[in-house]
Amino acid sequence: MRTAAQWQALSEEIRFRSEAWIDGAFHPAVSGETFPAINPATEQELAQVASCDSADVDLAVHAARKVFKAGSWSNASPAKRKRTLLRLADLLELHSDEFALLDSLDMGKTIGEMVNIDVPEAVDCLRWSAESIDKVYGEIAPTGAKTLGLITRNPIGVVAAITPWNYPLMMAMWKLAPALAAGNSVILKPSEKASLSALRFAELAQQAGLPDGVLNVLPGFGHTAGKALALHMDVDVLAFTGSTRVAGMLLEYSGQSNLKRVWIEAGGKSPVLVFDDCADLDKAALIAARAIFTNQGEVCIAGSRLYVQNSIREPFLQALMKVAAEYQPGNPLDPNVMMGPMVDKAQLDTVNRYIQSGIDEGGEIAFGGLAEYTAGQGYYPRPTIITGTRNDMTCVREEIFGPVLSVAGFDTEEEAIALANDSRYGLGASLWTDNLSRCLAPTASAAHWRAAWCGSMAGAMATPPCRSAASKPPVTVATSRPMRWRNTPS
Repeated sequence: MRTAAQWQALSEEIRFRSEAWIDGAFHPAVSGETFPAINPATEQELAQVASCDSADVDLAVHAARKVFKAGSWSNASPAKRKRTLLRLADLLELHSDEFALLDSLDMGKTIGEMVNIDVPEAVDCLRWSAESIDKVYGEIAPTGAKTLGLITRNPIGVVAAITPWNYPLMMAMWKLAPALAAGNSVILKPSEKASLSALRFAELAQQAGLPDGVLNVLPGFGHTAGKALALHMDVDVLAFTGSTRVAGMLLEYSGQSNLKRVWIEAGGKSPVLVFDDCADLDKAALIAARAIFTNQGEVCIAGSRLYVQNSIREPFLQALMKVAAEYQPGNPLDPNVMMGPMVDKAQLDTVNRYIQSGIDEGGEIAFGGLAEYTAGQGYYPRPTIITGTRNDMTCVREEIFGPVLSVAGFDTEEEAIALANDSRYGLGASLWTDNLSRCLAPTASAAHWRAAWCGSMAGAMATPPCRSAASKPPVTVATSRPMRWRNTPS
């Protein structure tokens, strides 16, 4: 791992791509409009990025449809698509330090997370998807003797992918890799808060041999470029990760246009349940802290609601605060720093607003608290633990997307499950116990969560090599002992 000084020196040499990538080349937005890419650690401008809208969307969709019909990628042999995507994965790995820097500078993620998690996960996702091309077969349907039913797997057409800013490279790869592997043309609209790595990746895709027009990248805002993609009559599929509010709007836009398929992952308020029969409370505290403070809490599946059995609540809270003290915000280019800045001032203000609401509604600040902002010095939060919370409190019910953990107690298993399920979200959950029967029963029936982990929320990022519109989410079940079962994407 490079030192902070070495990363800083490298950051001063990096060149930012800031124009839209359409049909194999960079172009300014048709309107000529741009928006600033701001380093949230320093508040300094990195680049002026093309602000695309409906005119740019039309150009990208035309290019994507044209190459799809031509068949240079959509009808390419599985072997050719596999070789191309494996070359692309190799190129991404070769430029791993550059991509680590791009996302760290663009949205504040620590360089340690980028080097150890985001970039390797993106490379693995791309390789896994490439390898699946000649390993996922068609099927023969069960029919009568005089009937033959074949199930084939074919590219859909033009896929639009709208990705968030919290994991810019990795989230983009979760959308791009499986869609490209299937032979589709893809238009990626990265978040306006973190567009730089996606634009650089487009260059690598061309270098790897992806035909022009198969991948297009349109930086821009949701209400302009994103809306235009969602309403476009020649977009066949829309894949989105982001807020629940925007996800609902995209479903409406599909209904207003061509009823395109919409695949969404939208928001979370994931519970962490710790029972008094958990033998390794220190490990549970370590993972509970990691589950909420990693990436400044800007994680859809963050374990933001902690429920601890009352008989161990106080000692567990002490262990938790000891770990939380390690997450002190600092320069994200320092490999020893475990927490960087929030992505922008608006998100920092949102976090502070939720902390204040927790105080106003009866919670107590056990650790951290309101962040003090000084102009020009970055958007740094304070990792915060609020105790004495109730499920009717705003900071417990709504997704904060920041390093804020609410803590409450429970007495019985039934009470714990009821508290965990008392949420409109259902993205993920974690349960700590050494009782395998207790662990399996709620995750199988009583706990209504898309993905559940008994023993480690770290599996949330490690279990699936990638997610796609065609793959089911994983379910990992284990005790705090090293025992695990997994359902991986099919």
